[in-house]
Amino acid sequence: MIEDVSPRQVWEALMSNPDAVLCDVRTNAEWSFVGLPDLSEAGKQPVLIQWQVFPTMQANAQFMDELAAARVGREAHVYFICRSGGRSMAAALTALEAGFKHVYNVKDGFEGPADARERRGKVAGWKAEGLPWKQG
Repeated sequence: MIEDVSPRQVWEALMSNPDAVLCDVRTNAEWSFVGLPDLSEAGKQPVLIQWQVFPTMQANAQFMDELAAARVGREAHVYFICRSGGRSMAAALTALEAGFKHVYNVKDGFEGPADARERRGKVAGWKAEGLPWKQG
């Protein structure tokens, strides 16, 4: 079972645990145009690995190879984040099945659900919680 962890709890883990890693599984277009979590205060960078490859949105068959290439160890505490929590949950399940011991899903992701005007980033998620981020 994968635990949903609030963005604020993830931030606290990234700040306090040297073995905590944030893996952003959104597309390169999202990283560029929507923004990225800014982990510089924690002395870290997010690990950027697409779960689905833009623009075709096909599954990234090299996902686990890319996670290994990023030197994310199976004992690390890996927090997976996407736009709203769906892709990151799938990535976390895949990592768990591959033998990663501590995997988590960032609840509501980077932008969270859409508001009444169909805009994201204001209701819940990393941005809505006021956590550090920067434009790609």
